[in-house]
Amino acid sequence: MNIDAAIDYVEGHIDYSSWAARSARTGNVELSLDRMRRFVALLGNPQSSLPVIHVTGTNGKGSTSRMITRLLMAEGLRVGTYSSPHLARYNERFRMDDVDIGDTTLAELLTTASAAEDELGERLMPFEVLTGAAFAWFADKRVDVAVIEVGVLGRFDATNVCDGRVAVLTNIGFDHTNGEGDWQLRIADEKAGIVKPGAHLILGAIDPRLEHAFAVQAPGAIWRLGHEVAISADTATTTGRRVSVYTPAQTIDDLDLPLFGAHQAVNCALAIAAATAFVGRPLRDPAARSGLSEVRMPARLETVRTSPTVVVDGAHNPDAARALARAVHDDMPCIGRRTLVLGLLAGRDPEAMLDALDVTQFDGVITCTPPTARARPAHELAAVARRLGCAAQAIDDIGEALRIALNRAGADDQIIVTGSIYLVADARAWLTQQSS
Repeated sequence: MNIDAAIDYVEGHIDYSSWAARSARTGNVELSLDRMRRFVALLGNPQSSLPVIHVTGTNGKGSTSRMITRLLMAEGLRVGTYSSPHLARYNERFRMDDVDIGDTTLAELLTTASAAEDELGERLMPFEVLTGAAFAWFADKRVDVAVIEVGVLGRFDATNVCDGRVAVLTNIGFDHTNGEGDWQLRIADEKAGIVKPGAHLILGAIDPRLEHAFAVQAPGAIWRLGHEVAISADTATTTGRRVSVYTPAQTIDDLDLPLFGAHQAVNCALAIAAATAFVGRPLRDPAARSGLSEVRMPARLETVRTSPTVVVDGAHNPDAARALARAVHDDMPCIGRRTLVLGLLAGRDPEAMLDALDVTQFDGVITCTPPTARARPAHELAAVARRLGCAAQAIDDIGEALRIALNRAGADDQIIVTGSIYLVADARAWLTQQSS
């Protein structure tokens, strides 16, 4: 297969009804790793040879994984990174030393995965196909470490056929749940499923009553944010954050992190702890500074245009939206007018998202329809915004919405584009094309 045929092969597996059931928002589905284990066995069990850092959490997995990658690269290690979702191309999910996989190699990997699936004789989920391909690539390249980001929850996620030497939990938030009963404990139980006996666990700030779910997995050591790992200083700068982090191995003061938002300081602390746990010694101070200075996170409070300023951020759930709202308020001062451009999927509570975004700090709202069959129509979202007292306009197409917002904006104004990753990806592509 060439790359176009390979991508068609992957996307031919997409089943939105199965996605909805697996997200735990609707329906029931029998969860098991048996099929994934049979699949990777046909690929030669590549995951068995990989030294893995396994990262889960409701939000912050991507940023934390990217920081871990850069920290370990700076230590001289060869690092494979597997993440999801992608913005523009599937290649973004597979990275070697923070560089996306090439088309030819990806096509070859997916061709091999297709043959294994044929031998399996059972239809896979697209994430299972991609995960198996990632393991195969990293094993073939003999990486020193594979940083593997969980897709959904953990215990029954396709990535959990690997054994993480280090396991990381960034946080537990309201996502992939129906919100009934003790949903936090249920989510903690599922995310704790990635912790293998003897692994070094890096635990983000969670309700102390949830820690037992992780402790019973018998990790070899636990470093908790706010206890064994601490942020001793965190201030906003014109380019991101300046952070000081303590771990049982060392203290690193005044790190300049080129990412905005106080939540990125938290991700940074977890990344430093995870990288330290993996190498089993203090990180070299100059290397840590150099590595973190190279971190880039597309669509994470990313400024893609100035005068007026346009910021894109894939805040797709209430916790992420609250982090975005805080960062906009604290890190990105605006002396002009602020416009929010927002699009959501049908599974999101629009009122909860608008409240989390602190929509009152915006002078106007433009709602869009994300380019997916699971989108919430722009006019429905606009109606909710108006009920909350916002001046809202529904424009289905993101390009047209951005054109209108830019035409109205002055040089000192600010436009924030957020919500569904599908919408943010299209917005980023449109803005990049317009400026080229």
